Amino acid sequence: MHSILAVLLFACVLVLVVWQPGGLSIGWPAAAGGALAVLLGVVPLRDVGTVVGIVWDATLTFVALILISLILDALGFFEWAALHMARAARGSGLRLFVYSLVLGAFVAAFFANDGAALILTPIIYEQVRALRLPQAAVLAFVMAGGFIADTTSVPLVVSNLVNIVSADFFHIRFVAYAARMVPVDVAAFGASLLALYLYYRRSLPRTVETDGLKRPEDAIRDPRLFRLSWVVLALLLSGYLASQILHLPVSAVAGGAALLLLAFAWRSPAVDVRRMIVQAPWKVVVFSIGMYVVVFGLRDAGLIAALARSLSFAAGHGPAAAVFYTGYLAAGLSSVMNNMPTVMVDALAIHAAGAAGPLRVGMALANVIGCDLGPKITPIGSLATLLWLHVLERRGMKIGWGRYFRTGIVLTLPVLAATLGALWLVQAFHV
Repeated sequence: MHSILAVLLFACVLVLVVWQPGGLSIGWPAAAGGALAVLLGVVPLRDVGTVVGIVWDATLTFVALILISLILDALGFFEWAALHMARAARGSGLRLFVYSLVLGAFVAAFFANDGAALILTPIIYEQVRALRLPQAAVLAFVMAGGFIADTTSVPLVVSNLVNIVSADFFHIRFVAYAARMVPVDVAAFGASLLALYLYYRRSLPRTVETDGLKRPEDAIRDPRLFRLSWVVLALLLSGYLASQILHLPVSAVAGGAALLLLAFAWRSPAVDVRRMIVQAPWKVVVFSIGMYVVVFGLRDAGLIAALARSLSFAAGHGPAAAVFYTGYLAAGLSSVMNNMPTVMVDALAIHAAGAAGPLRVGMALANVIGCDLGPKITPIGSLATLLWLHVLERRGMKIGWGRYFRTGIVLTLPVLAATLGALWLVQAFHV
């Protein structure tokens, strides 16, 4: 009986989270689902503490990074960077396309995929509209920006919320993670760039006239805070590197940087600090705890055991089979049931499969890659994509789900193969 209740509860919560009827916040259905799972006996109360122990670092890091991104966006930091990229293109449409993707990859790496998709994409959209590009070219830039935000969100623990969850679950420290995944991210970017160029090459303009764009320095709304922000970002990166030596949680580093930037911005005329604090995604904290309590209920429903058996079978055929099977399994599940529950379902299954040593690490990282890239196949694959589509629709650009799926599956599958192949090669050097 509990198994049936666990599956029904998970399905109901997932539908409400993805569709958000009436603008329902993602936190409410997840919190209600988690509470029901405990009250109905699907999940023992003691497991709630286990869930909090798994997700607290990830969710607080995510909140801190989005808060930093919101302040930098209000300051004009990302617009300044985008304008520099546009001017560096020197009138070439292809260079503008490539440089926009480079900027998107850097923002995704350091400010998470949500920052790249939700903050940088609108800036790119407004710029290409200001350049009076044809609608087909505008669509190419916008779709490519959204795609690159996820496909290049693998290099650092902080580049994607699922990265943090998985790294914490498998106890992979920041530097150890980056040593493997930075080279993988380079391959992911190269494969993404090639795939996007081949797909959109006929839509890209040969030349662009950038004289109509404002100067990059005119985008900065507070020069003093702009200079201080570079100090904070340098301290943030240094803190990430030191976190492994000092055994600090990543959230302590990101949270400290966020508080420091808030202190610097408190009297800035360009930043409404109180509004920024209110706008921070606190609902993600409630969502993560509630959603993962519901996911824990699936352990007794047989899903985790079935996945564990299939993963164990793949692992028995060697590292390559384990990496590719785990990655494509995670991508497929993410595309149909969202990447947030998928990363934990697969993590529990990998743990239950009994893999150890480098093979276990390889499967854990393949799960991360699948959960980072798989959501690009369908619009429901990640919450960031749903919000991204909403942001574009508010600007008059509606991308239908059919068009998104046709584009997503053509682009994602080969890029996923190249990225998993790179992970397999990197893992071979770390054995």
